[in-house]
Amino acid sequence: MQIQPPPAPPPAWVENGLAAFAASDPALHGVIARCGPLPWRRRAPGFPGLLRAICGQQISNRAAGAIWARLRALPGALEPAGLLALDDDALCGIAGLSRPKAAHARSLAAAILAGDLRLDDLHAMPDEEAVAHLCAVRGLGRWTAAVHLLFAEDRQDIFPEGDLALAASLASLRGLPERPTPRALTALAGEWRPYRSLAARLLWHHWRHATGRPGADPEDDG
Repeated sequence: MQIQPPPAPPPAWVENGLAAFAASDPALHGVIARCGPLPWRRRAPGFPGLLRAICGQQISNRAAGAIWARLRALPGALEPAGLLALDDDALCGIAGLSRPKAAHARSLAAAILAGDLRLDDLHAMPDEEAVAHLCAVRGLGRWTAAVHLLFAEDRQDIFPEGDLALAASLASLRGLPERPTPRALTALAGEWRPYRSLAARLLWHHWRHATGRPGADPEDDG
């Protein structure tokens, strides 16, 4: 039996972020005390991680996890050339991708093979440049790019402002009468700079606890 290595610990900046929230946002800082230890989930970098993010676009995490499990089991699906060799019977019929998402996955694979998407250079790009570079690929919007950079690269100050669970969690945490709009959520998230990625993880953690759904955040593979 192959023994899996233990997960890598969170990056060093997390401790500094928690200390900052203790002073600036006690309710957010208190999420761990109320909900238990914060699981530091990660995604694979590169093509597989982006492909996983496409699976999660605009559907529940449970549904996305089921699709991802079937997709990654297809021979060759986790390599750009291998994915392009799969037809709709495989991507849509077996894996369960919608036709638009299958098109997005193929667009991603083609951009990598053509050299238009430079994944090896992504880690050296500033956040907004990295988001823009990913969004230049058809089918990769800001949410997809932000989720990938947050979970595959452990970036410190990324916030997927269009995420409905983040909006619902903040409304729950602060007793707001309704979920903030993406524009309002972006403005509110400014309070958490330069640790917005940690704030997002804490809000997802709170929402998992509040709803009783342990996989209710977009990085969970289901």
